[in-house]
Amino acid sequence: MDYFIEGKAHGPVAHRLLANGMNVNALRTNDTLLYDEWKQIDNAVVKAALRRAVGVADLQAAGLTYGGFNGMAKTVLGYQDASDISDANMNMDGVTEGDRDRMEFDIHYLPLPIIHKDFSFSIREINESRNGSMPLDTSMAEMAATKVIEKVESIIFAGASSYKFGGGTLYGLSDYTNVNSVSLSTNWDASAKTGADIVDDVRSMKQASINDRFFGPWNLYVPTAYETVLDDDYASGYPKTIRQRILEIDGIQSVKVSDFLAANTVILVQMTPDVIRLVEGLPITTVQWDTEGGMKVRFKVMAIMVPQIRAAQDGKCGVVKLA
Repeated sequence: MDYFIEGKAHGPVAHRLLANGMNVNALRTNDTLLYDEWKQIDNAVVKAALRRAVGVADLQAAGLTYGGFNGMAKTVLGYQDASDISDANMNMDGVTEGDRDRMEFDIHYLPLPIIHKDFSFSIREINESRNGSMPLDTSMAEMAATKVIEKVESIIFAGASSYKFGGGTLYGLSDYTNVNSVSLSTNWDASAKTGADIVDDVRSMKQASINDRFFGPWNLYVPTAYETVLDDDYASGYPKTIRQRILEIDGIQSVKVSDFLAANTVILVQMTPDVIRLVEGLPITTVQWDTEGGMKVRFKVMAIMVPQIRAAQDGKCGVVKLA
């Protein structure tokens, strides 16, 4: 078993990481696997990581990411929030002494856990692949990568508020303490619910965000069961779907389905860095080491990717939850 205690490495893998400044590329050598074999595995991992990962994809596409540091060398991310200041003064001569405010800053911490899943090959399987008798089976690599990216997506949407470390808590869009709540009167997939009712719910969510002085643009995320509901006609004889009608609301730039939202839970989020960003301490990566005297090659698909949901110091937030 490889582990660290009080900064000391125990085990060959831990020794290699510590000797290389916790750089995981030290575990991606060509000692056992050839370049083309690494390429096969990496391609399978990347392919799996792109499947239906709407939260990760949207944050990356919007540039709402924070990285550029070695997440393996850090366990928490420290950050600040700031208070507001009073309004500007108004008079005719401009010489009346005004308020001299100072912003107040509080420090908070975000845990940076490693999200990972393992798989392995025997040395005989690798040798068979090199002899051309049987291609390297990368299905386990795909499954491991899928589990990792699904965990990241789950944290983004459902949260992981039971996970606490270093004075911080890992929140998502659904369980963040400062989220604005709007009551869902009737489930969107209920037979009595009309397209107009659903649009009214979205407008109420938008207003809740505006009341906290968050003015968009917004992404709307719905649970899996609502996907086909949004494809229904907005009204009989009306030439648009409910989804199309929602997208006509000013500021709503996207309507997406998340498989990790709880049933009958809808999220509206302002897509700006003061509301949400994806902290990327380590992009999804595969590392390798030998065990059983080299007879087995173990792999770990791993990532340090967690959402950072933020609010102003007074608790105002650009996330709205309809449930």
